[in-house]
Amino acid sequence: MACLLGACGNSDEKKAEIFLQKAESAWQAGNFNEAKLQIDSVRILYPKAFEARKQGVRIMQKVELDEQRKGLAYLDSLLRIKQDEFEAMKENYVFEKDSIYQEIGNYFSSSQIVEKNINRTFLRAQVDEKGVMTLTSIYCGAGFIHHTSVKVSSGDTYAETPPSADIYETTDLGWKIEKADYPAGKDGGVIGYIVLNKDNPIKVEYKGDRTYKIAMTPADRKAIADIYALKQVLASIEQIKKEQLEANRKIEFITRKMKESEEKDKPVSE
Repeated sequence: MACLLGACGNSDEKKAEIFLQKAESAWQAGNFNEAKLQIDSVRILYPKAFEARKQGVRIMQKVELDEQRKGLAYLDSLLRIKQDEFEAMKENYVFEKDSIYQEIGNYFSSSQIVEKNINRTFLRAQVDEKGVMTLTSIYCGAGFIHHTSVKVSSGDTYAETPPSADIYETTDLGWKIEKADYPAGKDGGVIGYIVLNKDNPIKVEYKGDRTYKIAMTPADRKAIADIYALKQVLASIEQIKKEQLEANRKIEFITRKMKESEEKDKPVSE
């Protein structure tokens, strides 16, 4: 019986070797998916071919290592493209950062900086260095309206923010000033609505104790659309960097496992 089982085991090892050779060839040709399929076939068809399965693990490690390296090279080239795109765009924006109080700076449209908009009611956009965009509704008037949200409309369509979680009110030389922030993703689709309707007239309603209405200027519509375009590039750069970090971690992990396997397979010296 022992001889019979040994013969069956050897037979499985030989059969599994065919799949391993195909996996090795596919890996060398850069066909990583095919290599994985061949290794998976060994696992499924020959569960008792222990030596072949061990060899399959080694080939799989080489496949995964090269796969990560190839992906990392692609991410490196994509990052350079996005960074060049950002460099070409950033001259059109104003960067503000308080080195004492801020770790991350913000980009604004040059038409919406504070100096050019004193005592004005309007919607302002900004995006930080990480690609996080925020829309701010600024109200300036003779009396407070205590607004918490805004509604934008063009024709028969509209979008409305939920109540802001970040509201600020103050008085300056008799003027009542209110600000409410709406981060992208928590803005009720208002940012996207403005971008889609940047060439159309848009009305803005400030909703609070009473409603206050204004018409968005073409310059404000353009400013928000421009900040959104910059946000897309900065967010892409940030996402690529995260994927690069993950790829490097996987490469480090696989490399460590391969070294551990090599150490385990070394013959023990007497």
